[in-house]
Amino acid sequence: MRILVVGAGSTGGYFGGRLAQAGRDVTFLVRPARAERLRADGLRIVSPHGDVTLAPKLVTAGNIDARYDAVLLTVKAFSLDAALDDLAPSVGPETMILPVLNGMKHVDALIARFGRQAVVGCVCKVATMVDDQGRVVQLNKLQDLAYGEINGSPSPRTRALDEAMTGAGFDARLSPTIEREMWEKWTLLATLGAITCLMRGTIGEVEAAPGGREFALGLLGEVCSVVTSAGVAPSPAFLTATEAAVTQHGSPLTSSMYRDLLRGGAVEAEQIIGDLLVRGRDAGISTPLLSAAFVHLSVYQAGISAA
Repeated sequence: MRILVVGAGSTGGYFGGRLAQAGRDVTFLVRPARAERLRADGLRIVSPHGDVTLAPKLVTAGNIDARYDAVLLTVKAFSLDAALDDLAPSVGPETMILPVLNGMKHVDALIARFGRQAVVGCVCKVATMVDDQGRVVQLNKLQDLAYGEINGSPSPRTRALDEAMTGAGFDARLSPTIEREMWEKWTLLATLGAITCLMRGTIGEVEAAPGGREFALGLLGEVCSVVTSAGVAPSPAFLTATEAAVTQHGSPLTSSMYRDLLRGGAVEAEQIIGDLLVRGRDAGISTPLLSAAFVHLSVYQAGISAA
């Protein structure tokens, strides 16, 4: 199976790197500056599961001259439009596009551009970052990649995909409930991001503040109300685990959006929070806490854009 990984940052660099390390046929679609650094230094992964430096196969926009069996789309949501133009030549009638972007808005964009048949559901759970040296650094041992047909039906193509992903150095699984998992991940990201960004602290710091626990649970309730109305309701087990995670005493847990904010980087406020607000308004659901978080992040985003 020929696999194109769009992006070689924290997520694409990690999963694509592990696939390449395991001998899979992987090519990375990257920007020229990233390509230059990767050619000079290699794709370097620092991980509790073992460090590795690879010499990856690279291609830049405008130089794709073949179709791929699978495209792992790992860019940030605000880079999606440009990425779709760049990867379009790689997509043929049988190509599977596996997006691991945050939220669900990108699914509509992919279907509109390439058709429903091209899109395979995908969820990744990994904590990684690109450090100042350009290395992909894994922050803990979690490294789960799930995929499957969005309608839940088994198919020959996803079974073939599963064969390519299994045994590549991370936890890979073919899921019959991938759509629900995608909505659940959005639920967690929106809740965790809104809590930590609005309150500018870890989960443990928020929980320790007067009213912090109630605030966290209230925000989770708003997000779940929207998700249940607009998408697929979270499972009881997921809700129990998430309630515990966002109220855990002393927890150092934050969100990637909060870490981006602390570094002064762009945040996916529109995709993670704003799109939920739109869906909530369409369903007539009141979301005052989520709205406050979005205003806060919008003010921040405007500030860094003007700088």
